[in-house]
Formats: sequence, structure tokens, C-alpha cells
Amino acid sequence: MTKDLTSGNPLKVILWFSFPLVLGNLFQQFYNLADTIIVGRFVGVDALAAVGSTGSINYMILGFVIGICNGFAIPIAQYFGARSYSDMRRYVANSAWLSLAGAVILTAATVLLTRPILQLMQTPADIIDDAAIYIGWIFAGIPFVFLYNMVSCIMRALGDSKTPLFFLVVTSFLNIGLDLAFILLLDAGVLGAALATDLSQAISGIASLIYLCKRFDVLAMQGNEAKVDAKACNRLLYMGLPMGLQCSITAIGSVVMQWAVNVLGSTVVAAVTAASKTSNLLTVPPESIGTAMATYAGQNLGASRLDRVRSGVRCALGIVAVYAVGSLVLLHFFDVAIIGLFIDTATELEIVALAQQYLLWNSLFFFPLGALIIWRYVIQGLGYSSVAMMAGVAEMIARTGVALILVPMLGFFGATLANPAAWIAACIFLIPAYNWTTRHIANRLHAGSLNKAASPQQ
Repeated sequence: MTKDLTSGNPLKVILWFSFPLVLGNLFQQFYNLADTIIVGRFVGVDALAAVGSTGSINYMILGFVIGICNGFAIPIAQYFGARSYSDMRRYVANSAWLSLAGAVILTAATVLLTRPILQLMQTPADIIDDAAIYIGWIFAGIPFVFLYNMVSCIMRALGDSKTPLFFLVVTSFLNIGLDLAFILLLDAGVLGAALATDLSQAISGIASLIYLCKRFDVLAMQGNEAKVDAKACNRLLYMGLPMGLQCSITAIGSVVMQWAVNVLGSTVVAAVTAASKTSNLLTVPPESIGTAMATYAGQNLGASRLDRVRSGVRCALGIVAVYAVGSLVLLHFFDVAIIGLFIDTATELEIVALAQQYLLWNSLFFFPLGALIIWRYVIQGLGYSSVAMMAGVAEMIARTGVALILVPMLGFFGATLANPAAWIAACIFLIPAYNWTTRHIANRLHAGSLNKAASPQQ
């Protein structure tokens, strides 16, 4: 079930490894979008706005979970690439212990602070009650988010990007079915949407864990490998926390942006929600390429193949450039049809017009978005998570600046510029950061080869 990414044509390797990730992340999006689509269609625009108003908080917390799990997987991928299987198992075990502790702490904190955060963000009074119910129950499912993402990241670190796809497909359909049952049959509204998501995540996480334990023989613990190891925990936190914080830091700018949008009223909130969900669907492929590149870079670093990392980056940038052009063309013809997934485009004409404007300005900058994703994930895969985290700081500063300056001046049009500004700011930081990282590693590998060459003479 494992796959070696340290040999073969880089373009083919990346594409074949990424394809299941694209499908899996699309299903992950549909899994998350099911709540928004069904709520918007069957409960109403106010309920859609309530769910949408929690998007930035959701991303800030759940993005932290996903980021930290991705970070934990990097040393696992590196040890797998180096064929150091005992160390790999030790890091898998300590990833599990850290994930368990993180799940308990984060769940308790977020559930308690849900409503105060919504109030701080000036969530409109007509939607705040539904927003608090929805996001509070979503946060109650954080342990299952930890479980599924940690198991999936371990599988991908070992080169298996197909199995997580299978579990996502099954649970995505389950989530849709439960959404329809809770909302249409039981009339549970936004609470039903949240409970459907929690149950689906629980089933996905437990089923994938059982599969991991039964099918990956290389993970069978031996001796003391399953015990808590302070050195392993420190390194895992060194890799994982910056990646988790990067998502959260990026989301801080989104939270400030959501505050600025909330002030404009629930109609604008609904338009940004529909457009953002559409944009998120279209950014799945570059995000998937980036996820693949983290594993690709980690395994090849373990095999001391920096040349393959560089050639892989060039291939990945080419892929996202082609995709950016294709997405722009797609949205030109089908933007209203995609927005129609979330709202009735025949009656909500103002919301549709605003959403189209938001999508246009985002899609014009999809290549900078794809490029920053590639550079960021590669830097993380090479072990420099703290460096990559600074790109999140650049995004946060840009979004905050737009929220505080351009939105009060330009209104909704200012809000459409938030993502492009953030993506460009991140690229300005990541271009020199990627060059510095690869040069630093090249010097380190060269010094190591010189030491090996000299050792027999000593």
C-alpha cells in the first residue's frame, strides 16, 4: 500500500499521486459544502448567511488541526524515504499521542468560546443564534477531525493517496444523506446540518483508523516504539505547530475580513458565502498538488534527491498555470450555474450579481494562489515549517489591511480585493524563501557528502 516517490519522471509521479488527492479534496469540499447547499436551498438565505458567517472561524480552528496533522506527517515521510522504518513507527505513535492531547484541549476551548467570538466579530443579530448553534456543534466534532486527518496524513506520507479518497467518497455521500434526513425529515435546521457533519466525520475517522491498523504492516509497532518519546514529540511539534499556526494566522486575516463583511449586512454575507464556497471548489486542484508536493519533497529529501525536488517544483508550477487559465474560462461561462448550487438564482438577483463580481476578481489571481501553495508546501516538506508560516503572516497582514482600509472606503468592491492582495503578498515572501531554503539544504547535503568522502581517510 506504500509508494516510493523518489524515482520516475517527476511530472508523471506528481500527477499520478495528486489525482486521488484532487478527487479526495473535491469530495471533502462537497462534504463541507453539503451543509451550505442544503441549508441555503431548504432552510433559507438567513440560515445560509448564518452558516457562512462562521466560515472564517471554522477555517481558523479546523485549519489548525489539518495543518498540524500535515506537519506531523513530514518526519514520517522523510523517515520512510530514508528506509528508517523503526524511527518512522516511533513518530507515528507520538503523532497519535499529540493528536489525542490536542483534540481534548482544542475541543473544550472552542466550544466554550463560540458565542463570545461571534459577538466580537459583530455577527448580525438576525443570524447569530443559528451561527452559534452550527459552529458550536461543528467544534464538538474536532476529535474526529483530528482522527481522520492524522490517519490520512500517515497514509499519504507512506505514498498511499488512494485509500483516503475511498473513505471520503463514502462519508461524503453519508453526510449528504444525513443532511437531508435531519433538515427535510426532522426539520432540525442548522443544528441538523452540524450533527450530520459530526456523525460523518466520526464514521470516516474510525473506519480509516481500523483500515490503517489492519493493512499497513510496516506500521506494526515493535518493542518500545509506541511509547511517548520527548525527542520525537519536540520534533513533531516543531514541524506541526508552525503549519497549524500558518493556517490559523492566515485565518485571522479572514476573521477580520469577515467582521468587515458582517458590517455590510446579511445580504453581502450571503453573497460572499456563495462566492467563497464556489472559489474553494476551484482551488481544490492546486491545494491537492501542494499536498502532494509536501510528501514528494519530504521523501526526496530523505533520499538526498534535492534535484528531484527542484524539477518537481517546476512541473507543479506548470500544472497550476494551465489550471489557472482553465478556471478563468470555466467561470466565464458557468459562474451563475455554480452559484446556483447555494441559492435560487432566479429570485436572489442582487446576491448573484455580488457573488459574480467577487468570483471574477478572485479567479484573475488563481496563478499566484497556485504558486504560493506549491512553494509553501515544498518548504514545509523540506522541514522548514517556520519559514513557510511567515507566508501566512503576509496573508494576514494583507487581508487585515484591506478589511480596515479598503472595505470602509470601497464597500463590497474592497472585499473582493482581499484574497488577491493576500496571495500576492504571500508570493512576494515565498519566492526568496524557497530559493534560500533549497540553497541551505544543498549546502548541507554537500557538506555531508564531503564528510562521508573524508571519513575513510581519518
